[in-house]
Amino acid sequence: MSTDAVKAELYQSIARVAQALASGNRLQLLEFLAQGERSVDQLAAMAAMTVANTSQHLQALRQAGLVAARKEGQRVYYSVAGDDVLALCAGLRSVAEARVAEVERLVRDFIGHRDDLEPIRAEELLERAKKGLITVLDVRPPEEYAAGHVRGAINVPLDKLEGYLAKLPRKREVVAYCRGPYCLMSFEAVLKLRKRGWKARRLENGFPEWKAAGLPVTGGGTETA
Repeated sequence: MSTDAVKAELYQSIARVAQALASGNRLQLLEFLAQGERSVDQLAAMAAMTVANTSQHLQALRQAGLVAARKEGQRVYYSVAGDDVLALCAGLRSVAEARVAEVERLVRDFIGHRDDLEPIRAEELLERAKKGLITVLDVRPPEEYAAGHVRGAINVPLDKLEGYLAKLPRKREVVAYCRGPYCLMSFEAVLKLRKRGWKARRLENGFPEWKAAGLPVTGGGTETA
């Protein structure tokens, strides 16, 4: 095989990964899987898709090497193949926000009117948490928190936040995070906290981005420094 033919085949193989990502439904499934392992049934319910349609999307992601699968009885469970997949998704999102005017407009309209305060960056959160200056809240469902979370974060799902307020120190800033930069749970948590008199901000990104950056995490059998 000639050098040109090898190069053409190589690029075609790489393009299969891009093709697997060329679906909004698949990107959403990857966001869900970035929180932890899920069954096909669970993912179908989360994405509001049929089980058959969800399974087809997952097969496409698996063929591209982006997700892994295991079978337990009659159920098939999927997970993200590695942190490099999370980095790929973050890079794709970053390029789209910077280079596609429609994406930039949607992000501005989607996020801008919900929070006029600058979100806290991961590095600042880490530094302030080490000094005991903030309380970090993970507002995702308990099973996602158990699969992995920012070290030191307290799990208070959004629907439980009202009942937890009495336990939160009034004089300490609260930072909330959830599944990613487009996840509304952290926005809603921050809004509730501010209305009740707490100083609150959201983390700029979510847990998957935190983990992919190599920052300290706990849970899911993982402990990183």
